[in-house]
Amino acid sequence: MTETLVSHEIGSLKKPIWLVNTVRNKSLPKETKDTARDDSAYLNLKILEEIGLDLVYDGEARRVEMYEYPIRHIEGFEFAGRVRSWDNKYFRKARCVGEVKLRDDYHNGEFLFLKNYATKPLKIPVTGPYTLADWSYNEYYPSREEFVIALARKVIRPLLRGLVEIGAEYIQVDEPAATTHPDEMKMFVEAYNEAVKSVPGSISVHICYSGDNYRSLFPHVLEMKTSHFALEFANRDTWDAGGSKEAREGYSALEYFKGNRDLKVGLGVLDVHRDAVEPPKLVKDRILYAAKVLGDASRVLVNPDCGLRTRSREVAFAKLRSMVEGVKLARKELE
Repeated sequence: MTETLVSHEIGSLKKPIWLVNTVRNKSLPKETKDTARDDSAYLNLKILEEIGLDLVYDGEARRVEMYEYPIRHIEGFEFAGRVRSWDNKYFRKARCVGEVKLRDDYHNGEFLFLKNYATKPLKIPVTGPYTLADWSYNEYYPSREEFVIALARKVIRPLLRGLVEIGAEYIQVDEPAATTHPDEMKMFVEAYNEAVKSVPGSISVHICYSGDNYRSLFPHVLEMKTSHFALEFANRDTWDAGGSKEAREGYSALEYFKGNRDLKVGLGVLDVHRDAVEPPKLVKDRILYAAKVLGDASRVLVNPDCGLRTRSREVAFAKLRSMVEGVKLARKELE
């Protein structure tokens, strides 16, 4: 894709109530629930296309949760019980009790369904090996590093290759746990590179906010084989659309990428923790500021800070519309 300032959603959207109620209804047959998931996936796809994003997907309509969903399809795990993830949300944490291996290509079906209907390029999000390991109990591998690398080589790499074989051109590896252990950054980078080794196409990485403002990523991430880094910025930005364009506290981490011209940044311009919809002018200002710091607008892609599943669907779509309008304003000014 050659478009300047490519816009995309990080991955997740809140599921509509009718879908949740249908899936939870024990009296309904599997076929009815599958149809409901199809309908939700199609609806999300078409809404995101209509909003105007350059890369689209389905808001992870079929996935229970970004950890539990893949674990169900990987050999070597047993679920241990529920643990709290955030707020009042819980997920089933698993124990690794044997050699890990990809049981089936668990994202192929959802991708092929969307491929039949998409009029824009698809970008499929995939939970990465480091996060899968970090959120699990390791009771099999002698070391944490061996566990992470095994997931990269025997699960994620074949999964990515399978997606590319059926037509996936843009893949996002989600690693929310990456910066929670700064001393393991070398391990994280090694696992990512093992996962994407010899896999063609554009593969990016999404890394959630770090306590040290992403400083721990360096210098190790300079070795990552990634198309770009999708990062959080907006939730720390204290400037409004009329604020200073010379000192944006929330975007100070861009300085780390400044001198490394091969690194592209997926710029978080929407705060996913607040309902307030960012005005298009604010989005534009954030984009132009990043382009100025990085010295080249072609190094900037545009996205929300993270997935929007914590917001209502009405708020999420309103934010994305504003983001797309902000991208248009930035493109026009850059021209």
